[in-house]
Amino acid sequence: MEFLDQIICGDCLDIMSQMPDNTVHLAITSPPYNLGIDYDLHNDNLAYKQYLDWMKRVWLETKRVLVPGGRFALNIAPTGIKNFRPVHHDFANQLREIGMIFRTEIIWYKQTMGRRTAWGSWKSPSNPHIVPSWEYVLVFSKDSWTLEGRNQDADITAEEFKRFSDGFWYIPPESQRRGHPTPFPEELIYRLIKFYTYRGNVVLDMFGGTGTVAIVAYKTGRHFIHIDISPQYCEVAAKRLELARAEQELPFSVSRIGRQVKGTFLFNKGASKLNSRKKAKKPKQAQLLESTEVYEPEE
Repeated sequence: MEFLDQIICGDCLDIMSQMPDNTVHLAITSPPYNLGIDYDLHNDNLAYKQYLDWMKRVWLETKRVLVPGGRFALNIAPTGIKNFRPVHHDFANQLREIGMIFRTEIIWYKQTMGRRTAWGSWKSPSNPHIVPSWEYVLVFSKDSWTLEGRNQDADITAEEFKRFSDGFWYIPPESQRRGHPTPFPEELIYRLIKFYTYRGNVVLDMFGGTGTVAIVAYKTGRHFIHIDISPQYCEVAAKRLELARAEQELPFSVSRIGRQVKGTFLFNKGASKLNSRKKAKKPKQAQLLESTEVYEPEE
């Protein structure tokens, strides 16, 4: 498949429409939240119905390209306080309407309350605000609960499986933004890829940003397809991928707590000018992540 292991710059619907049916094992993405976030090229302030209609078209393409049993992990945050819209519910309803199986929801606890200022009616029941310090990862399957694969290509460890199967994931937000307002932390993507795919599977991010899904897929022995409309973000993703291929930047640094494609292929799998550098020995999969602390809420 021509899209495999590529950083592709273009509109996600234009690019995805050219992808064959039943070719992706896991899609992971966090779409624009339509909250007026300052993305490079995207208008993040659409009318809500227009926003939902656009996203439904993306979900339909996502379902089409997934293999039977393929998974879709959708990261979405609760919306603002004053203009609250349950976008996570609306997206879940859309995906169920088009026939996707709703498997589970993961609570990604980010512990960002230290920066909060919006108390509402301070120390009063008049109008207090709940400020979310979490985001959701909604997980769906296409047609079947089961993803076919070889047992020898399942590389998650027993410790990881036990830890990741608890749906409360304490992972601090990404501190290195690389010019993007809302990048994924690598550990979040690592958990989803290891839990839901086999080695050699194909992982798609149709709103790929600065390439975290592509980078982690590459590091864990999966294929990837990265799509983003921003040349700036795609250039960052391409440079990160080039560096990962040349330097094998492992282990991860984990913090404590039909039509002509309207896109440009920025990075091919072939030879790189950095390939002449001596590559570091690649560690075992179990060494990809440092051990993380377990979050224990106060009584």
